[in-house]
Amino acid sequence: MLETPRRARQVATLSLVFGAVLLAGAATGAWGDPSEAPRRPSADAVRPASVVPGVTADPAGTALSEQQAEHLLGASGDRWGAYYSAQEYAEFSQGLDGRYLGVGLSVGRGEDGVTEVSQVAPGGPAAAAGIAPGDRLLRIDADQADRLPVTEVVARLRGRDGERRAGSEVTVDVRRGDGEVRELRLRRALLDSQQVTAEHLDKGVLRIVVRAFTTGVADQVRAALRAPHGGVVLDLRGNSGGLVDEAVATAGAFLDGGAVGSYQERGDTRELTAPAGGDQRTPLVVLVDGGTMSAAELLAGALQDRSRAVVVGSRTFGKGTVQQPSRLADGAVLEMTVGRYHTPAGRSLDGTGLTPDVPASGSEDADALALRVLAGLGTRA
Repeated sequence: MLETPRRARQVATLSLVFGAVLLAGAATGAWGDPSEAPRRPSADAVRPASVVPGVTADPAGTALSEQQAEHLLGASGDRWGAYYSAQEYAEFSQGLDGRYLGVGLSVGRGEDGVTEVSQVAPGGPAAAAGIAPGDRLLRIDADQADRLPVTEVVARLRGRDGERRAGSEVTVDVRRGDGEVRELRLRRALLDSQQVTAEHLDKGVLRIVVRAFTTGVADQVRAALRAPHGGVVLDLRGNSGGLVDEAVATAGAFLDGGAVGSYQERGDTRELTAPAGGDQRTPLVVLVDGGTMSAAELLAGALQDRSRAVVVGSRTFGKGTVQQPSRLADGAVLEMTVGRYHTPAGRSLDGTGLTPDVPASGSEDADALALRVLAGLGTRA
């Protein structure tokens, strides 16, 4: 049975902002274990921020209940339509700004059923309390963590309705190795999500991972590119989309201006153009998979269409539509699909996805394949 539009978009929102953690575990204050949550694909971050700015007012000045909104969306057949309460949309907007409310750790669950800390955000409440990767999470308030689904662990740490605010507290019991159990009281805070990471691989190759396109991602990619390198692997696997203007600006890091794509909005075509001055010489491979969605697909498709990069991996998801939000009288937000994206060559990826230039077989290491392809392209000294 398909999720309701509201549930699907809640999954989409969390996947968008914290998609990177889906591979490693559960982002505390963000998301849960993907094996225990619907894997409905993520939508874009509602609109290209540079083209459809902000939230439009509902001309009727009406308010809808959640049930009425879901009935309306169901009747419209809009797969990506969604209803948000005022609080949900505020949290969504925070995520697009590169922030989230939480305690700054990620958790995962091993085959033995143990709930373990996998990552700790530097400077967050968990780090300040001395929690480290590898610590076992034993208890959340009065409940044993191992007896809760990971999604519920995340919800408890993030805070329920009355607790979802900076400064609210959660008590956890943690144990490092076979040492003593520590009871810690953590205050939730607004934290910066880490959407871009970079590392140097062998032979001067720079690997840049972009997990989602939130505010500032393009600047972070450009900053990463200032490090010495002779070739680039741009890893968009698991990238669930985000702000289209950030994806377009990221394209500008590898293109000297020109088309990134377009979208149709109620019969009008809107062009998306990269800023000038990007590096067009350094060999570039883009890694994609079935979790590459929306704005990430648009970016990969633009670099492919313009022969700037070789796309490696598996077929992308195929979400190529634009949603525009309208604010209702009670502060809630209703989103409806208003258009469809096209790559510079005029391709619509909606429902079909992007086919890689070099496909990776199911048993093949896509990272190793990307490096082989990059070696074939040569690297700059």
